[in-house]
Amino acid sequence: MNTPNTSTAPTRVRAILADDERLMREQLRSRLTEVWPDLDIVAEAKNGLEAVELVREHRPDLVFLDIRMPGLTGVDAARQIAQLPEDDSWLVPEIVFITAYDQYAVEAFEQGVADYVLKPAERERLLVTVERIKKRLAQRSEAAVPDTAEPAGAPLQQLLHKLSGQLNPGAKPDYLQWIQATVGPAIQMIPVEDVLFFISDEKYTRVQTARVEALIRKPIKELVDELDPSLFWQIHRSTLVNARAIDGITRDFRGRQMVGVKGLSEKLEVSRSYTHLFKGM
Repeated sequence: MNTPNTSTAPTRVRAILADDERLMREQLRSRLTEVWPDLDIVAEAKNGLEAVELVREHRPDLVFLDIRMPGLTGVDAARQIAQLPEDDSWLVPEIVFITAYDQYAVEAFEQGVADYVLKPAERERLLVTVERIKKRLAQRSEAAVPDTAEPAGAPLQQLLHKLSGQLNPGAKPDYLQWIQATVGPAIQMIPVEDVLFFISDEKYTRVQTARVEALIRKPIKELVDELDPSLFWQIHRSTLVNARAIDGITRDFRGRQMVGVKGLSEKLEVSRSYTHLFKGM
């Protein structure tokens, strides 16, 4: 039987701030110093592109992203950050959105996969955010999840799609309906709703249905933005699974969460950044 790992969040959490307004960055840094003295702000970004590069360079635990930034919005930056390669020593960072608009904040809070700070950052509200983030960082190291656990909530990309729609209200999502894939020597059109999962290696992405295994060249980081996030959940940097095809969660001999797929004996690994999807309600 697995036993819970009682380790807690790191004493020194490393963070990056991203906001195109210098005064807002200074104000947030000052307030964070008050309410979270152990927080190390390792870098600051003036736009979304810079934020992604700084995350790649510094590998922080936490990123504060202004939702509206020139060039690359905070939402688009979060999408790119979520696809950065992780390993045993670093996971995709927790995201806190900075916004002047309450509707974005409500979406982030209700989804439970990110938090928010309203401009200007008020001390009392920031204290709430800090406690939530500390708890989420501590929970990352928990090892035990009941084998009967059900999916607990939609993944981060679903929230990012919703926020992107709010930022661009006239742009209706146009999700893929068909996948053109190679099956042996032939090209076949596969309805997206029939796909059980997508899994990538360095060159190809495998498309698995109940009857067919096919290959495409489109990587997971592109498919994430082209598929309906309410249907396809990312459970690993290299894996998207049809939420309707999930048959249960187990653990392998190394303690890793494994997703069972309806009708198949194959199981899909869940990376540590996505284990929160399968916490018991």
